[in-house]
Amino acid sequence: MKLRNALVFSLILLVALLVAACQPETIVETVIVEKEGETVVETVVVEKEGETIVETVVVEVEGEGASSRGSSGTLNILYWQAASTMNPYLSGGTKDIEAGSLVVEPLAHYDEAGNILPWLVEEIPTVENGGISEDLTSITWKLKEGILWSDGTPLTAADVVFSGEYCLNPEMGCNALSAFADVESFEALDDLSVKINFSKPKPFPYGPFVGSTSPIIQAAQFADCTGAAAQECTEQNFYPIGTGPFVVEEFRANDTVLLKANENYRDPNKPYFAEAVFKGGGDAASAARAVLETGEADYAWNLQVEPEILRAMEAAGKGKVITGYGPSVERLIVNLTNPDPALGDNRSVWIDEDGDGVNDNPHPFLTDYNVRRALSLAIDRGILVQVGYGDAGRPGCNILPAPAAYSSTANDECLVQNVDEANRLLDEAGWVRGADGIREKDGVRLSILYQTSTNSVRQGTQALVKQMWEAIGVETELRNIDSAVFFGGDPASPDTYGKFYADIEMFTNTFDGTDPESYMGNWVCAEVSGPENQWLGNNIPRWCENGNAEYQALIDEMAGTADLARRAEIGKALNDMIVQDYAMIPLIWRGDVSGVQNTLLGVRFNVWDSELWNVADWSRSGQ
Repeated sequence: MKLRNALVFSLILLVALLVAACQPETIVETVIVEKEGETVVETVVVEKEGETIVETVVVEVEGEGASSRGSSGTLNILYWQAASTMNPYLSGGTKDIEAGSLVVEPLAHYDEAGNILPWLVEEIPTVENGGISEDLTSITWKLKEGILWSDGTPLTAADVVFSGEYCLNPEMGCNALSAFADVESFEALDDLSVKINFSKPKPFPYGPFVGSTSPIIQAAQFADCTGAAAQECTEQNFYPIGTGPFVVEEFRANDTVLLKANENYRDPNKPYFAEAVFKGGGDAASAARAVLETGEADYAWNLQVEPEILRAMEAAGKGKVITGYGPSVERLIVNLTNPDPALGDNRSVWIDEDGDGVNDNPHPFLTDYNVRRALSLAIDRGILVQVGYGDAGRPGCNILPAPAAYSSTANDECLVQNVDEANRLLDEAGWVRGADGIREKDGVRLSILYQTSTNSVRQGTQALVKQMWEAIGVETELRNIDSAVFFGGDPASPDTYGKFYADIEMFTNTFDGTDPESYMGNWVCAEVSGPENQWLGNNIPRWCENGNAEYQALIDEMAGTADLARRAEIGKALNDMIVQDYAMIPLIWRGDVSGVQNTLLGVRFNVWDSELWNVADWSRSGQ
């Protein structure tokens, strides 16, 4: 395909982004100009709460790119958090989900504006087109004809049914389980039609198989990998047969994935790259340098780098930084169970021995509400943003900061540090300072093991938080773990975020799409991470006191609510319940930041799905 040349035109694209704190709607105006294949960078003015912020947005425009499969050579992708699996169902790590998205695909994707696009299907089902039943209890998807797996066999509705039943197997520990909430059954109506039945009306039935977290896997390949056997299928999990643009040639766990173009990909001209290298390891700064300064890599994800360093790298002129605000929040996770190594197999396990809904393995001091609240009050989030994020972060008080309609203002006290109030709470709760200034109560010392992944910005945040907590009499030991291990899904590893063998841990969480129903479902009791789900449950803090009955009731209501205003109210209420109980402590509403080499075309930066969602369209200029 030869793209238009020597044509100058401008397209005004209004994109609604989101700002922190009070969350007024932010309108960003981006001007795209097409000129002989150039990349044009425009300055964008953003209005926020009466102040004017100038941001830079990189827009890649269509120029003279590749026209046939493989003609662009090798695509070098850097995810400094290396992939530990290619099976998104077995890991909550973004690096694994996005690595997998090169190979396995969902029925539908979210695009960069949050719209649902048909991917493996003819159209998005609706009530109007008959794809969703009138009573909202089922959705029927119709696969496109002729789609082949990379081994040359046809994709069928049986594969979709298998994928759903694979995740719903209670012995598996499926990380995408919340996307399948209220699913009762799957039916293959014919080779190309699959019906998903729900146990109740679902006004938003686009949880299963929409977005990269819940792709379709091949039934024939994974037939012997269901339930407890899922984690043991190394060949299948590292080398999945997919419908996506690439095929895994070599998988080096926690290091590098080598891929080649899928010869059976449905578009005969794509992918434009013959090979892809998904490289892990190193750190965010080295990944940024490889794209922005040396040009050794084409794309670098999650550039969690100090802002002044990133600006200096970008000045080299080899590439550009792209940023977008979605639902990503850097937060502290509070362990509500006891991580004492002496507990053996019960370490960090939520236990309810008598069925009364009360945790019989509580944390020795973090189950004290006053301690959790004091930890939050002591933090100056503005300093954390200033030092570690610059324009790519904003102080955050919610775990659901976006879309704007769902963003609560009920937690804005977190925007102002209040050390005096934190100390008052601890004093009144009976936590007394010892001779060394560290508080104790009933022989229990306020001493925290605080862990996160290895990254200079995160280590900087840790150091600042440690200093802030020292001011309220809390002792803090810092630990960082290699990102590939920390965000991995290996149930045998003691160092994963799901195992949570610490008191506090820190990471960023996000979700596919613009509807948060599945995301907020991560913190029901059924999602508590533990040995019974291979430590892949999404309720990492083990927040489940008294069955979280009120929270569960709101989740159930949201699942059956069509009115958008009421859904927004419920989303805010769910957010407030978690945040105001300090089971998680939001710190920073993060902009997603990546780097793109100037010669790379076709990138449509996406904060609502995998950043690699349209990688089949990527090409190199002039080839």
